[in-house]
Amino acid sequence: MNWQQVFELLEIGELRAATQDSDGNWQANVEVKQAILAAFKAGENIAFEGPYQGFVDKHNLAPRQFTPQDKVRLVPGGSSVRRGSYVAPGVIIMPPAYINVGAYVDQGTMVDSNALIGSCAQIGKNVHISAGVQIGGVLEPIGASPVVVEDNAFISAGCILVEGVVVKERAVLAPGVTLSASVPVYDCVNEVMLAKGEPIPRNAVVIPGTRPMQSEWAKAQGLSMNCPLIVKYRDEKSDAALALEQALR
Repeated sequence: MNWQQVFELLEIGELRAATQDSDGNWQANVEVKQAILAAFKAGENIAFEGPYQGFVDKHNLAPRQFTPQDKVRLVPGGSSVRRGSYVAPGVIIMPPAYINVGAYVDQGTMVDSNALIGSCAQIGKNVHISAGVQIGGVLEPIGASPVVVEDNAFISAGCILVEGVVVKERAVLAPGVTLSASVPVYDCVNEVMLAKGEPIPRNAVVIPGTRPMQSEWAKAQGLSMNCPLIVKYRDEKSDAALALEQALR
């Protein structure tokens, strides 16, 4: 398929930049990422007219436009959904927010103000992306998996998710949690450290924490580094806000 065909399928949700196998693991769709890179290469910078007058970008990556028939609420105030991304019916986008090329945002999800959904990021159903959340994108290297947030997760204000981290369904991230491939996550319930690249487990409630630095000089200075802490797990009856409130007390 050429990049135009790939983009058309991405925008109707029939093709995705990452797929989940039968074991629940996510892998990048290399063909999709190649097509997106080809579109950037083929694009020429132009000055847009009409509603986007004053902006300059690749001619083939203009922002998407929605109608009431799409059943997407795109509230006025400076948000943009780039071409080649999928936004499902029932999604609400508060201004200003940005959804980049290749991203997938499923039904019933809220994307709040000042939130970024980066290129190829995969967001599940009924996810709450709170104000100021930054979900990083990835186009290169071509085989790198994007950030994934599965169904019914709650991502609180100011969280940062980068480097292909995966947040499993119904997990809750407290305000200010930073997740990356290089920062270890400590499960204080099961008293283990998650392996590098291991997803945030289903129902986990994660808060920002610290861990002491190990060098003698750092110890002498009382220095510590940030790290996420799993402090509890939601049960099937608890809602995200209540689980978070109890975890932070």
